[in-house]
Amino acid sequence: MTIREVEARDREEWLRLRLAIWPEDSAAAHLEQMDDVDGDETQIALVIERPDGRLGGFVEASTHPRALGCETHDVAYVEGWYVDDDLRRQGLGSRLMRETEEWARRRGAREIASDTQIENDISLQGHLRLGYKDVGRLIHFAKKL
Repeated sequence: MTIREVEARDREEWLRLRLAIWPEDSAAAHLEQMDDVDGDETQIALVIERPDGRLGGFVEASTHPRALGCETHDVAYVEGWYVDDDLRRQGLGSRLMRETEEWARRRGAREIASDTQIENDISLQGHLRLGYKDVGRLIHFAKKL
């Protein structure tokens, strides 16, 4: 399996992966967000390429001025991290994250942050195995006006 930056030819598969992790968003919203990543050097999308050319996972990251639990500014931030079920527990998610951390270092970041939903135990355990620390929990509120 190859880890590489997303390319134009990956659009359909990348969309499939994004819909798997964020099903509440429409395909149109995803496509718009995907366009924002392309060509923006403050963001990156890395993918797992299967031998047959299909994708098996991705990570998207960007830079944030600050992040919860970080002491420095211009922090790298993992926006999304997903690996297809059939490729999990093979070290591919870890490889994606290590490549993302290298991208962050090249950009001058001294810290990297991420988040997950409280109930997403798979993501929580994956982050902890990679040396990330749980630095706080948030509860988000909403009210219709």
